[in-house]
Amino acid sequence: MRITPTAAGLALTALLATGCAQGTPSTNDGSAATDSPAAQPTTAPSVTASTFLPPGQGAGAVTYDETAVPEGATADVQVRVQEGSTFVQFTGTGLEADRDFGAHVHTDRCGDDPGDAGPHYQNEADPEAAEGEPSSDPEYANPENEVWLDMTTDDSGNAFVTATVDWEFREGEAQSLVLHDEHTATHEGHAGSAGDRLACVTVEF
Repeated sequence: MRITPTAAGLALTALLATGCAQGTPSTNDGSAATDSPAAQPTTAPSVTASTFLPPGQGAGAVTYDETAVPEGATADVQVRVQEGSTFVQFTGTGLEADRDFGAHVHTDRCGDDPGDAGPHYQNEADPEAAEGEPSSDPEYANPENEVWLDMTTDDSGNAFVTATVDWEFREGEAQSLVLHDEHTATHEGHAGSAGDRLACVTVEF
């Protein structure tokens, strides 16, 4: 069947009228939705789901302290980039109950040794930091220049925490999320420290 230019024009007009009548999509609370690809370009979320195992038994997620992070506990890490900002979400299950943890993005992959994950990833690197002497200057070791995901588990050992920073990871320079013994310090000389490394999840940020 041959479609004439007039018929095609009428069909397009009807389609546009239908779209205008539908109005702007809304969220559940009634506000206008702003997460359409045209309004806020975003990448699809990257999801890493892992189960913690002792060193030598798995490379995805490693526990170095089975009291705090028992074998079989799980980690789900989601990463999304949107308009130059990066959103990171951690969900943990089966961790030690009613306990504080510090957590940060590190530069290297997890290994059998807690130190294998390297130092914290920093958007702007501390020029005074060196191997064996990680950054502790609050100007660089802070939750705006690093990704901090401090959390406290509930009475079932579950935790959920998010962080958003206004920059993107440099490709290949952020490769793990490390769980630490306590919430992160912020004072001079100790900024960024959070005690022993209890567990590590390898993530391709």
